[in-house]
Formats: sequence, structure tokens, C-alpha cells
Amino acid sequence: MSERKLKMALVGCGRIGSSKHVEAIVKNSDVIQAVAVCDIVIEKAERVAQSIEERAGYKPKVYQKYEDIIKNEDIDFVAIATESGYHYEISMDFLRAGVHVLVEKPMALSTKHMDEMIKTAKEKSVKLGVCFQNRFNPPIVELRKKVESGAFGRINYGVANIRWNRDKNYYEQASWRGTWQLDGGSLMNQCTHNIDLLQWMLGGEVEEVYGVIRNFHHPYIEAEDFGGAIVKFKDGKVGIIEGTSTIYPRNLEETLSIFGEQGTVIIGGLAVNKILVWKFPGEDSHPFMELPDPDTVYGFGHVPLYRDFYESIIYDRAPKIPGEEGRKAVEIVLAIYKSALENKPVKFPFEFDSTQMKGWEGHYVVRG
Repeated sequence: MSERKLKMALVGCGRIGSSKHVEAIVKNSDVIQAVAVCDIVIEKAERVAQSIEERAGYKPKVYQKYEDIIKNEDIDFVAIATESGYHYEISMDFLRAGVHVLVEKPMALSTKHMDEMIKTAKEKSVKLGVCFQNRFNPPIVELRKKVESGAFGRINYGVANIRWNRDKNYYEQASWRGTWQLDGGSLMNQCTHNIDLLQWMLGGEVEEVYGVIRNFHHPYIEAEDFGGAIVKFKDGKVGIIEGTSTIYPRNLEETLSIFGEQGTVIIGGLAVNKILVWKFPGEDSHPFMELPDPDTVYGFGHVPLYRDFYESIIYDRAPKIPGEEGRKAVEIVLAIYKSALENKPVKFPFEFDSTQMKGWEGHYVVRG
């Protein structure tokens, strides 16, 4: 590509920043240069800078405060991979400074905050992209083609199952995990990717959500470790969500199932990366049934996600997952929380913030 390289900064050098974001920076180094990396734990930022130097041949500057990047660096875009509860504030500061923003999921923990981010990006004429990288998985791309071509006939309903395990050690690694202020529970943290895929494939506007959440096995966190929901769409389609971090003894599966009058597709594997069932008239299988699992549940999608965000800036088009799209899965999760809190269905549109869940008493003992 002959286009200019874009200068970017990475804010947040923890679990996902140091792995998948670094991989995306390195593998897109023909078009992207990370001029700065930042973490409040400066050693984490130092390690990421070193990793980029070893793999891409240059070393970004290291910062402890992201505000100093805004003051001192001339960057085209920032990737934000901090704790979820800080996404809004950091995104807003960069957006107001006229910097394009690529933010990890969930983009914020409040309907109001998400709307403000989208509005500010528009006012400042900058891009706001959200890291729902599984939309780039080859089997998901194949399913999307079938949805868009009308091959299913009428799509009736879809199911997102996320059957994972997160143990005490996972929560002890970072005190923000499982808190209403900075994270939410398994639905917001682990399940938003698949909820995003479910709502994307079903399409249309959500009319109502009825949700149930529980905390079965994690008494040391505030939020839920299990969530179930029925999502009613205005056009009659139904989405079913079942997400948990309680599966014994380890991650079991993540599946997305779409059922129509002339098609059935189930995608599973470690990170919705493998076709399990593919049925259309005259089609009983698909080459992507044999795809290998990725190294982690994060999959391989950050590399094409970064490339798409780069192209959206260079060619001045919307990124494939703009703020308006990134908002939808979070809105569904917030509706599940609100529904569980009020013990009744939630009609769209509504306003809600995860911090309104503080004081929720959901630590259940299931008796035999």
C-alpha cells in the first residue's frame, strides 16, 4: 500500500492490550506505527514497548498518564484497552482532542455515555470504532453473506451460548473485575462478543428484553456469573441468550445458532471460529468445519479489525463496527441488568447505567 502510515497510541497494556493489540500493531506495521504506549502501571507499558521493539523494530515512547499523550504527541488514532469502566472518560478526552478512537468492548457501561461518545465523534468529525473482532472470523463472514443474500428465507430466531469458566484466580488478578463500577459480570465482560453477533445476524430493532441474572459460584464479586434472556425484536424475531462463567471444570463452548425457514447454521469452536452445522437446500457442509481453534478465546480478529479501522481513516468511511453498532450489544446487556433488577421486561429505548446495580442481591445457593 502506498498510503501514509498512521501514528497511533495504545492506552492500557494489560491482558488484551499486551497480547492482541500488540499483535495487531505488529502485523499491520506496514501502515501503522505505535508512537506511544501507556499504562498507569508503568512497568506494563515498558514491557509492551519492548515487545513492539523486538517484533516490529522500533520502540514507542512510554507514558503513565494518557493525558500526556494528548499534550505531547501528534497521533492519528488511539486504541483504548483499559478497564471497561474507564473507556468512556478516556475516549471522550481523545475524541474532544480530535483523535480517532478505537475502543475495546464494552465501549461504555451506560446508555448515556455511549450516546455521548457517538455524538462527540460526529461533532468532531472523527471515527469511533469498537473492538468486536469476532465479526471478522471467517465462519462469521460466511454466515453474514447468507443472512444478507436472503438464503435463510425468513430468519425465526437465534441463540447465543457462552459456557465458560472463570475461577477465583482470574478475579484476584485484577480487583476491577466483577465490579459494577468498572466491569459488570459475565454478560458484560465475557458474553458481549456473542451477543453482538446474535443481534447483528438477527438485525432489526429490539423491542423488549426479559432477563435473569444470578451469582451462583463467585461470592467474592459484586456482579453476575450467569445470565439468561429473551430478546424480542420488532419484526418478530427472537434472540435467546445464555451466558455464564460457572462451567465445570473449564471453558466448554461458545456457540452462535441461527435458525430460518430454509437454513440452519451453528458456529462454535473456542471463539466462534468453526462451523459446526451448515444446512441450506443443496448444501450440507462447509470447508470451514475443519478450521483450527485459535490460541485464545480472543481469536484472530484484532489484525483485520485494525486494518479496517486504518482504512476507515484513510478513505474517510465508517469503520465496519462504528459506535452505533458497538452500542447495541451493551444496550442489550444493560437491559438484562435492568430487567433483573426490576423483575420485569424492559422496553426499548431506555436509560441505564451499570452502577445502578450496586446493592443487587443475587448470590444464590441452589438447593438440591
